Amino acid sequence: MAGTDPSAPRPVDSRLVYKGRVINLTVDHLETPDGRVLRRETVRHGGGVAIVPLTPEGDVLLVRQYRHAAGGWLTEIPAGTLEPGEEPAACAARELEEETGYTAGGLHLLGRLFLAPGYSTEVLWVYLATDLADGTVNPDDDEVITLCRAPLDTVWCSEQQPVDAKSVAALALAREWLSIRRRDTAQPGE
Repeated sequence: MAGTDPSAPRPVDSRLVYKGRVINLTVDHLETPDGRVLRRETVRHGGGVAIVPLTPEGDVLLVRQYRHAAGGWLTEIPAGTLEPGEEPAACAARELEEETGYTAGGLHLLGRLFLAPGYSTEVLWVYLATDLADGTVNPDDDEVITLCRAPLDTVWCSEQQPVDAKSVAALALAREWLSIRRRDTAQPGE
């Protein structure tokens, strides 16, 4: 953590230059132990969640949605932004149902990721959702989503191949978690 390491630059000041609905932008000045002052532009984000919903058949539920910043339609795992004070697991359950129409009997934390630590504070909590049951689709007003599915083992070679970093990382974490779990529960001689 910054501030606890005496060799880390120390914050000197921070100026808010943009306040938005999802992000804020600050210009920060840090002083290094040798006295230099560094300028950093920082995107402040409250964090979010990403969910790998896995069906009993081994398929992953994916959402296809328009992403203006990417200039087109992307196929991704469900994800969303934490509300102020919201716990990551509660956010994951909420976003899963809103975007896919499913609820999870099991929600397993796979890890947390910094998306772009060079300029953003955004942390993403990654979950595997299992034991899926029907719920109610209720996307946000600004979302246009189509649900699709692909086998977890071949999602990389499908038409729905995710190309966004959060989906690629989360799918890799899910595959590793499932592999370890299978290995740990395997009977001798299997």
